[in-house]
Amino acid sequence: MNDIREVEAVVIGAGQAGLSSAYHLRRTGFEPERDFVVLDHSPGPGGAWQFRWPSLTYGKVHGMHALPGMELTDADPARPSSEVITEYFHRYERAFDLRVRRPVDVRAVREGTGGRLLVETSDGDWSARALINATGTWDRPFWPRYPGQETFLGRQLHTAQYPGPEAFAGLRVVVVGGGASGTQHLLEIAPLAAETTWVTRRPPVWREGPFDEEAGRAAVALVEERVRQGLPPRSVVSVTGLPLNDAIRRGLADGVLDRQPMFDRITPDGVAWADGRQVNADVILWATGFRPAVEHLAPLRLRERGGGIRVEGTRAVADPRVHLVGYGPSASTVGANRAGRAAVRDIRRLLEEEPVAA
Repeated sequence: MNDIREVEAVVIGAGQAGLSSAYHLRRTGFEPERDFVVLDHSPGPGGAWQFRWPSLTYGKVHGMHALPGMELTDADPARPSSEVITEYFHRYERAFDLRVRRPVDVRAVREGTGGRLLVETSDGDWSARALINATGTWDRPFWPRYPGQETFLGRQLHTAQYPGPEAFAGLRVVVVGGGASGTQHLLEIAPLAAETTWVTRRPPVWREGPFDEEAGRAAVALVEERVRQGLPPRSVVSVTGLPLNDAIRRGLADGVLDRQPMFDRITPDGVAWADGRQVNADVILWATGFRPAVEHLAPLRLRERGGGIRVEGTRAVADPRVHLVGYGPSASTVGANRAGRAAVRDIRRLLEEEPVAA
């Protein structure tokens, strides 16, 4: 366990971004276990998908793009996405012999010797000339802080802990957050709950009409500009707005999606606004998003003053050995595929140009 194993590249994470990166490493001649290794802290294949709530069926998933080299075909839209995508990822890992090591927790990545990176894990240490970080955001749910939060006598939970709508039957529920998860939770919970209240910091932006390729590129460009400046990435949805589909239209018509401004404080019995208005609640559901899981990279000092990691393409500007795939503009299934290919191309160039000193 004390021996440091050497490889050319380490991939951290085996979700869409990590598997895409591993596929492109394999395709360009890297051998798993000999030239690269994939480390994943989850108990099995599936990335974050394996933890999604059962009511999120495959038919409700927005924009799931197939992994490179293997299409996802004949999936039953009525099955939970956690089952469909987990099985698909499992088949993918076997088909391309990616030999993902799990469960392995990466504790830190720091400067090693001879120009290499040292990757410290729960299963021993690895020395690598390059690193692909594909850890996503699921492990870092964002919980906002509000006055009185600790006094609330009901239950508080985050999207990451969402058990499905049945758990809210007969309860008064406040849903916080204006993204896709918040609206999905509301539409599921409302028919079973005694009462629902929706609050967001900003009014929701509804998007009508098709979201074509040009609009997609423009949205990704806005997110990309933030990471170029070293600012924390925002979600693509925050730029594109929410699609105005039939379910959303019904929710607007029947008042379920009657958005209220953000409350000012939390009381033992619910939430309250500065104008004196109050709503009693049994549950506060925080659909407030996630942050990139990159704490293990802290020893490399990649963060900029703006709080984010400055990235050009997928490469960390502060350290060209480090690539972030599934971060910022590539935090989508199709974006992760493209970013995996781009990262591997850059890594091959780096390894060919900069041999490690003896």
